[in-house]
Amino acid sequence: MVLDSSPAYSAGPRTTPTRLAERARYDRAAVHAILDADYICHLGFVADGAPVVLPTMYARVGERLYLHGSTGSRPLHAARECLRVCVTVTLNDGVVLARSAFHHSINYRSVMAHGIAHRVVDEQERRMALDALVNAPFPGRADDCRPPTPKELAKTAVIRLDLADVSAKVRTGGVGDDPEDLGLPHWAGVVPTTRGFAPPVTDDQGTGPVTAPVPDYVRQAL
Repeated sequence: MVLDSSPAYSAGPRTTPTRLAERARYDRAAVHAILDADYICHLGFVADGAPVVLPTMYARVGERLYLHGSTGSRPLHAARECLRVCVTVTLNDGVVLARSAFHHSINYRSVMAHGIAHRVVDEQERRMALDALVNAPFPGRADDCRPPTPKELAKTAVIRLDLADVSAKVRTGGVGDDPEDLGLPHWAGVVPTTRGFAPPVTDDQGTGPVTAPVPDYVRQAL
């Protein structure tokens, strides 16, 4: 499949918001930046006539998202051929406290991708995708650990979703109170949120002659 390389994704029925449409973004750079800022998504699909949403890890490689799990899990079992899914990623940038309850909000960046997910069966692509997933939190980790054995690979499945029917939605800025509420005696403002890593805790179960130091790619992320 040849993926589209134009500067922006095309707006479609599933990616055009019915409310606050001005917050929608379709340029690839914005979508990719949001996806690359995280590695946890929510995977939505229908199983036995009922909606299911699962949190799972993902990694973006070019115009594709790769998600992994056990070969016995419902979405990966269902995706032996294909599975219609919706994948969402949301980054919380701040809590907006307004003078009125109605105008309380969240500053956020989010991506929603719809499409048909396919099970990855090509061995080279599957290993590449698993390396990308291991590297998602800390780039460089895949080369700094034991690779999976054939038995472990047999227990692990990967699905691929091409980024085509996709959009971002972003809320930035401050309080949006109505003019008649600006004189109310309530504090209003934005409480920014941040996410980071705490100091690493070295595992003490190693039996080798040397304890490896905390890698640079971990230290640099702190």
